[in-house]
Amino acid sequence: MYVYRKLRLLLLQLFKKAANDYGGFGKVYSGVLCDGTKVALKRRKLESSQGIEEFQTEIEMLSQLRHPYLVSLIGYCDENNELILIYEYMENGNLSSHLYGSDLPSMSWEQRLEICIGVARGLHYLHTSRFIRCDVTSANILLDENFVAKVADFGISKTSTEFDETHLVCARPAVDQSLPREQLNLAEWAMNSQKGGQLKKIIDPNLVGKIRPDSLRKFGETAVKCLADSGVDRPSMGEVLWSVEYALRLQEPVIQHNPEENSTN
Repeated sequence: MYVYRKLRLLLLQLFKKAANDYGGFGKVYSGVLCDGTKVALKRRKLESSQGIEEFQTEIEMLSQLRHPYLVSLIGYCDENNELILIYEYMENGNLSSHLYGSDLPSMSWEQRLEICIGVARGLHYLHTSRFIRCDVTSANILLDENFVAKVADFGISKTSTEFDETHLVCARPAVDQSLPREQLNLAEWAMNSQKGGQLKKIIDPNLVGKIRPDSLRKFGETAVKCLADSGVDRPSMGEVLWSVEYALRLQEPVIQHNPEENSTN
Protein backbone atom coordinates (compact mmCIF):
# COMPACT_ATOMS: atom_id res chain seq x y z
CA MET A 1 0.00 0.00 0.00
CA TYR A 2 1.30 3.44 -0.94
CA VAL A 3 1.06 6.59 1.15
CA TYR A 4 0.71 9.51 -1.26
CA ARG A 5 2.26 12.49 0.53
CA LYS A 6 2.33 14.87 -2.42
CA LEU A 7 -1.30 15.68 -3.11
CA ARG A 8 -0.59 17.69 -6.26
CA LEU A 9 1.37 14.81 -7.77
CA LEU A 10 -1.44 12.42 -6.89
CA LEU A 11 -4.11 14.54 -8.52
CA LEU A 12 -2.00 15.02 -11.63
CA GLN A 13 -1.77 11.23 -11.95
CA LEU A 14 -5.52 10.85 -11.88
CA PHE A 15 -8.08 11.56 -14.56
CA LYS A 16 -10.86 12.57 -12.22
CA LYS A 17 -14.48 11.87 -13.02
CA ALA A 18 -17.26 11.96 -10.44
CA ALA A 19 -18.91 8.55 -10.14
CA ASN A 20 -21.34 8.91 -7.27
CA ASP A 21 -21.88 10.52 -3.91
CA TYR A 22 -20.59 8.50 -0.98
CA GLY A 23 -22.90 9.58 1.81
CA GLY A 24 -21.40 11.87 4.43
CA PHE A 25 -17.83 11.08 3.43
CA GLY A 26 -17.75 12.55 -0.06
CA LYS A 27 -17.60 11.46 -3.71
CA VAL A 28 -16.03 8.58 -5.59
CA TYR A 29 -14.02 9.23 -8.76
CA SER A 30 -12.56 6.96 -11.41
CA GLY A 31 -8.97 7.53 -12.43
CA VAL A 32 -5.79 6.18 -14.02
CA LEU A 33 -2.36 6.22 -12.41
CA CYS A 34 0.80 6.99 -14.40
CA ASP A 35 1.51 3.28 -14.82
CA GLY A 36 -1.89 2.77 -16.45
CA THR A 37 -3.56 1.22 -13.41
CA LYS A 38 -7.28 1.97 -13.21
CA VAL A 39 -8.36 3.06 -9.74
CA ALA A 40 -11.35 4.35 -7.82
CA LEU A 41 -10.70 7.37 -5.63
CA LYS A 42 -12.85 8.23 -2.61
CA ARG A 43 -12.37 11.83 -1.49
CA ARG A 44 -13.78 13.35 1.67
CA LYS A 45 -15.79 16.53 1.28
CA LEU A 46 -13.52 19.43 2.23
CA GLU A 47 -16.33 21.16 4.10
CA SER A 48 -17.29 18.03 6.02
CA SER A 49 -16.20 17.34 9.59
CA GLN A 50 -17.35 13.73 9.25
CA GLY A 51 -15.48 10.73 7.97
CA ILE A 52 -12.12 11.02 9.77
CA GLU A 53 -12.77 8.04 12.02
CA GLU A 54 -14.10 5.98 9.08
CA PHE A 55 -11.05 6.97 7.03
CA GLN A 56 -8.69 5.70 9.73
CA THR A 57 -10.71 2.50 10.28
CA GLU A 58 -10.66 1.73 6.56
CA ILE A 59 -6.88 2.08 6.37
CA GLU A 60 -6.28 0.06 9.52
CA MET A 61 -8.54 -2.79 8.43
CA LEU A 62 -7.45 -3.06 4.81
CA SER A 63 -3.79 -2.85 5.85
CA GLN A 64 -4.34 -6.11 7.74
CA LEU A 65 -6.79 -7.86 5.44
CA ARG A 66 -6.19 -9.23 1.95
CA HIS A 67 -8.63 -11.55 0.22
CA PRO A 68 -9.88 -12.15 -3.36
CA TYR A 69 -13.42 -11.19 -2.31
CA LEU A 70 -12.55 -7.93 -0.54
CA VAL A 71 -11.92 -4.73 -2.50
CA SER A 72 -8.21 -3.89 -2.21
CA LEU A 73 -6.92 -0.56 -0.93
CA ILE A 74 -4.03 0.59 -3.13
CA GLY A 75 -3.07 3.67 -1.16
CA TYR A 76 -4.23 6.83 0.55
CA CYS A 77 -3.43 10.50 1.02
CA ASP A 78 -3.73 12.54 4.22
CA GLU A 79 -2.38 16.02 3.53
CA ASN A 80 -3.55 19.64 3.74
CA ASN A 81 -6.95 18.61 5.12
CA GLU A 82 -7.42 16.20 2.19
CA LEU A 83 -8.46 12.62 2.98
CA ILE A 84 -8.33 10.37 -0.08
CA LEU A 85 -8.56 6.59 -0.35
CA ILE A 86 -7.49 4.79 -3.53
CA TYR A 87 -8.93 1.38 -4.40
CA GLU A 88 -8.75 -1.18 -7.16
CA TYR A 89 -11.20 -0.29 -9.93
CA MET A 90 -14.37 -2.41 -10.14
CA GLU A 91 -15.56 -2.31 -13.73
CA ASN A 92 -19.23 -3.22 -13.20
CA GLY A 93 -19.99 -0.95 -10.27
CA ASN A 94 -22.20 -1.97 -7.37
CA LEU A 95 -24.68 -4.82 -7.22
CA SER A 96 -27.58 -2.50 -6.48
CA SER A 97 -27.42 -0.93 -9.94
CA HIS A 98 -27.74 -4.37 -11.56
CA LEU A 99 -30.66 -5.53 -9.44
CA TYR A 100 -32.98 -2.53 -9.61
CA GLY A 101 -33.20 1.09 -10.61
CA SER A 102 -31.38 0.88 -13.95
CA ASP A 103 -31.68 -0.35 -17.52
CA LEU A 104 -28.82 -2.84 -17.18
CA PRO A 105 -29.48 -6.43 -18.39
CA SER A 106 -31.12 -8.70 -15.84
CA MET A 107 -28.75 -11.05 -14.04
CA SER A 108 -29.34 -14.80 -14.22
CA TRP A 109 -30.04 -16.93 -11.15
CA GLU A 110 -26.60 -18.50 -11.54
CA GLN A 111 -24.94 -15.07 -11.57
CA ARG A 112 -26.80 -14.08 -8.43
CA LEU A 113 -25.81 -17.27 -6.64
CA GLU A 114 -22.17 -16.76 -7.66
CA ILE A 115 -22.32 -13.23 -6.26
CA CYS A 116 -23.83 -14.49 -3.00
CA ILE A 117 -21.05 -17.08 -2.80
CA GLY A 118 -18.38 -14.42 -3.33
CA VAL A 119 -19.90 -12.19 -0.65
CA ALA A 120 -20.18 -15.14 1.76
CA ARG A 121 -16.52 -16.03 1.15
CA GLY A 122 -15.45 -12.48 1.86
CA LEU A 123 -17.55 -12.25 5.02
CA HIS A 124 -16.44 -15.69 6.18
CA TYR A 125 -12.81 -14.56 5.89
CA LEU A 126 -13.60 -11.42 7.91
CA HIS A 127 -15.42 -13.35 10.61
CA THR A 128 -12.64 -15.90 11.00
CA SER A 129 -10.25 -12.94 11.24
CA ARG A 130 -12.44 -11.53 14.04
CA PHE A 131 -13.80 -8.58 12.07
CA ILE A 132 -17.41 -7.63 11.45
CA ARG A 133 -18.36 -5.78 8.27
CA CYS A 134 -21.40 -3.78 9.42
CA ASP A 135 -24.37 -2.90 7.22
CA VAL A 136 -23.78 -5.16 4.21
CA THR A 137 -26.05 -4.01 1.37
CA SER A 138 -26.18 -4.38 -2.40
CA ALA A 139 -24.75 -0.83 -2.63
CA ASN A 140 -21.41 -1.82 -1.04
CA ILE A 141 -20.97 -5.07 -2.92
CA LEU A 142 -18.90 -4.26 -6.02
CA LEU A 143 -18.47 -6.29 -9.22
CA ASP A 144 -15.30 -6.55 -11.28
CA GLU A 145 -15.08 -6.98 -15.07
CA ASN A 146 -15.97 -10.68 -14.71
CA PHE A 147 -18.82 -9.99 -12.26
CA VAL A 148 -16.82 -11.37 -9.36
CA ALA A 149 -18.31 -9.85 -6.20
CA LYS A 150 -16.15 -8.10 -3.61
CA VAL A 151 -17.16 -6.56 -0.29
CA ALA A 152 -16.31 -2.85 0.01
CA ASP A 153 -16.49 0.05 2.46
CA PHE A 154 -14.97 -0.94 5.79
CA GLY A 155 -15.20 2.44 7.49
CA ILE A 156 -17.84 1.28 9.98
CA SER A 157 -16.43 -2.20 10.50
CA LYS A 158 -15.32 -3.35 13.91
CA THR A 159 -13.73 -6.19 15.80
CA SER A 160 -15.91 -8.28 18.06
CA THR A 161 -16.49 -11.72 19.51
CA GLU A 162 -20.17 -11.65 18.62
CA PHE A 163 -21.37 -11.86 15.05
CA ASP A 164 -24.63 -10.64 13.58
CA GLU A 165 -25.27 -12.21 10.16
CA THR A 166 -28.73 -11.00 9.24
CA HIS A 167 -28.39 -9.46 5.78
CA LEU A 168 -29.90 -10.90 2.56
CA VAL A 169 -29.11 -9.92 -1.05
CA CYS A 170 -32.24 -9.67 -3.25
CA ALA A 171 -33.49 -7.97 -6.42
CA ARG A 172 -35.49 -5.22 -4.69
CA PRO A 173 -34.97 -2.72 -1.87
CA ALA A 174 -35.21 -4.14 1.65
CA VAL A 175 -38.08 -1.73 2.38
CA ASP A 176 -40.36 -0.37 -0.35
CA GLN A 177 -43.11 1.98 0.86
CA SER A 178 -44.92 1.80 -2.51
CA LEU A 179 -45.81 -1.88 -2.10
CA PRO A 180 -48.78 -3.41 -0.26
CA ARG A 181 -48.37 -3.74 3.50
CA GLU A 182 -47.56 -7.47 3.44
CA GLN A 183 -44.79 -6.86 0.88
CA LEU A 184 -43.36 -3.63 2.32
CA ASN A 185 -40.61 -5.32 4.35
CA LEU A 186 -38.65 -7.76 2.17
CA ALA A 187 -37.41 -9.92 5.06
CA GLU A 188 -40.88 -10.40 6.54
CA TRP A 189 -42.43 -11.06 3.13
CA ALA A 190 -39.74 -13.62 2.28
CA MET A 191 -40.15 -15.43 5.61
CA ASN A 192 -43.94 -15.60 5.31
CA SER A 193 -43.69 -16.76 1.70
CA GLN A 194 -41.15 -19.43 2.62
CA LYS A 195 -43.30 -20.73 5.48
CA GLY A 196 -46.32 -20.87 3.18
CA GLY A 197 -44.41 -22.68 0.43
CA GLN A 198 -44.86 -19.71 -1.91
CA LEU A 199 -41.29 -18.42 -2.19
CA LYS A 200 -41.46 -18.47 -5.99
CA LYS A 201 -44.01 -15.64 -5.84
CA ILE A 202 -41.45 -13.13 -4.59
CA ILE A 203 -38.65 -13.82 -7.06
CA ASP A 204 -37.62 -11.37 -9.78
CA PRO A 205 -40.11 -11.76 -12.70
CA ASN A 206 -37.13 -12.05 -15.05
CA LEU A 207 -36.23 -15.36 -13.37
CA VAL A 208 -39.63 -17.03 -13.59
CA GLY A 209 -39.26 -20.52 -15.06
CA LYS A 210 -35.45 -20.37 -14.95
CA ILE A 211 -34.80 -21.65 -11.43
CA ARG A 212 -34.92 -25.28 -10.36
CA PRO A 213 -37.37 -25.59 -7.44
CA ASP A 214 -34.88 -27.43 -5.23
CA SER A 215 -32.25 -24.71 -5.79
CA LEU A 216 -34.72 -21.98 -4.83
CA ARG A 217 -35.93 -24.01 -1.85
CA LYS A 218 -32.40 -24.44 -0.49
CA PHE A 219 -31.66 -20.74 -0.94
CA GLY A 220 -34.92 -19.77 0.76
CA GLU A 221 -34.25 -22.06 3.72
CA THR A 222 -30.82 -20.51 4.16
CA ALA A 223 -32.16 -16.96 3.99
CA VAL A 224 -34.85 -17.66 6.61
CA LYS A 225 -32.27 -19.18 8.98
CA CYS A 226 -30.15 -16.01 8.63
CA LEU A 227 -33.15 -13.93 9.68
CA ALA A 228 -33.76 -15.77 12.97
CA ASP A 229 -34.43 -13.38 15.85
CA SER A 230 -31.83 -14.95 18.12
CA GLY A 231 -28.19 -14.89 17.08
CA VAL A 232 -27.62 -18.42 18.40
CA ASP A 233 -30.25 -19.70 15.95
CA ARG A 234 -28.54 -18.18 12.92
CA PRO A 235 -25.98 -20.17 10.89
CA SER A 236 -22.32 -19.22 10.80
CA MET A 237 -21.08 -17.58 7.62
CA GLY A 238 -19.24 -20.81 6.81
CA GLU A 239 -22.56 -22.66 6.92
CA VAL A 240 -24.19 -19.98 4.78
CA LEU A 241 -21.39 -20.34 2.24
CA TRP A 242 -21.84 -24.12 2.06
CA SER A 243 -25.62 -23.78 1.66
CA VAL A 244 -25.43 -21.24 -1.18
CA GLU A 245 -22.78 -23.32 -2.97
CA TYR A 246 -25.13 -26.29 -2.64
CA ALA A 247 -28.00 -24.23 -4.07
CA LEU A 248 -25.81 -23.52 -7.11
CA ARG A 249 -24.99 -27.22 -7.49
CA LEU A 250 -28.72 -27.99 -7.46
CA GLN A 251 -29.06 -25.57 -10.39
CA GLU A 252 -26.26 -27.23 -12.39
CA PRO A 253 -28.51 -29.53 -14.48
CA VAL A 254 -30.01 -26.35 -15.96
CA ILE A 255 -26.54 -24.92 -16.62
CA GLN A 256 -25.42 -28.12 -18.35
CA HIS A 257 -28.59 -28.24 -20.46
CA ASN A 258 -28.10 -24.71 -21.86
CA PRO A 259 -24.61 -23.40 -20.92
CA GLU A 260 -24.81 -20.24 -23.06
CA GLU A 261 -28.13 -19.03 -21.66
CA ASN A 262 -27.10 -19.74 -18.07
CA SER A 263 -23.48 -18.61 -18.21
CA THR A 264 -22.27 -16.94 -15.02
CA ASN A 265 -19.98 -14.61 -16.98
